[in-house]
Formats: sequence, C-alpha cells, structure tokens
Amino acid sequence: MAKIKVYNMQAQEVGQLNLPDDLFSVEYNEPLIHEVIVAYNANQRQGTKSALTRSEVRGHAKKPWRQKGTGRARQGSTKGPQWRGGGIVFAPKPRDFSKKVNKQKKRYALLSALSEKIKQNQVTVLDKFNFAQPKTKDAKAFVDAFKFNGSVIVVNDKNDKNAKLSTANIPALSIEEVANLNVYEVLANKNVVLTESAIKLIEEAYAE
Repeated sequence: MAKIKVYNMQAQEVGQLNLPDDLFSVEYNEPLIHEVIVAYNANQRQGTKSALTRSEVRGHAKKPWRQKGTGRARQGSTKGPQWRGGGIVFAPKPRDFSKKVNKQKKRYALLSALSEKIKQNQVTVLDKFNFAQPKTKDAKAFVDAFKFNGSVIVVNDKNDKNAKLSTANIPALSIEEVANLNVYEVLANKNVVLTESAIKLIEEAYAE
C-alpha cells in the first residue's frame, strides 16, 4: 500500500493515509480512457438541432414562371434551396449521439486516471472540505494556501451547499460528489483534491 499525506484546508499536514494498490496504483490505459472520454462527450450532446428540407418548408410546387422564353434560369419551385426561405440541403435532423460503455470499462478508466494523477503528484488528500458559511474569500484562501498551479477539482463524499456556494465564483475551482465523478473531470483538471471520506467511498464502491 502506498502512503499519502493528509492535509487540512490550511495546507498543514495532519496525518497519513494508506491507499490500496489495486485501486490507486492501476496501470495507465490511454486507449481505454480515450474510449470512455469520447463516449462521455458524445453523451453530453443533445442532438436536437433541426432544419427543414425542401419537402417540409411552407409553400407550393408551382413553377414561378414558364420553362422557356423569359431569359431567366429555369425554376421548378420556390421551395428549392437556392431561394430565400427555401429548404436546406441535407438538413440536420434530431439524432442520438450516445455511446455505450460498460461499467467495468468506466470503473477501470477512472481508477487508471486517478492512479496516474497520484503518480504525477497531482492529487491532494484533505481531512475534510467544508465551510461554516458560504464565503468565496474562504475558498480563495484554500487555493492560495496550497498554491495550486492550474485548475482544481475537489471530490467530496456528499453535496455540501456551503462548499458549492463558496466555490461558485472561482472559475479554476470546482467541486464534485464521488457518485458523479468521471474520467473526463479527473483529466480535465490539473489538480485533484480528495477528502478522506471520498476516498473511503471509492474504496467501498470499487473494491473487488
């Protein structure tokens, strides 16, 4: 088991924690992580864009003028794409972009990403992450205390309203529950902060 230091919100070391190797020392699997992230991004797409083809726009199929003798190009209908208000060629239609990835792949990809973050010294463990009252000033003091370089995601065991409100106005700082954590968020943020309670939930949920 690997040992990692535990800090409080003032960046003071308050202890150590043992991390099981089967969860936090997983081999980095880039192809799998890529597959899971592609599926995650695809599943965020609504696929609701829509436009009308020439058969769907309002109007009629009557020729605007006779075929010959006018000196103008022949036209069969004012619903064609070359007309203002006409239909769109290959108009986009609502579609489902979602991709399926099984639970085992998601599980391994997340543990692989976390393990790589730990190896790169980009994971910080806190004894707890909470605020007596919602204050952006206190959240800013937390970031300054650790001197983080780059974006930070704090993974907590549950949804804390004061923590959410305190971090809302700091663009580089976000907070997420363990239940909603995914590979994309782990890799999209340079620094990952895990509370002890969050690590305990990960161990309970992912231990074989």
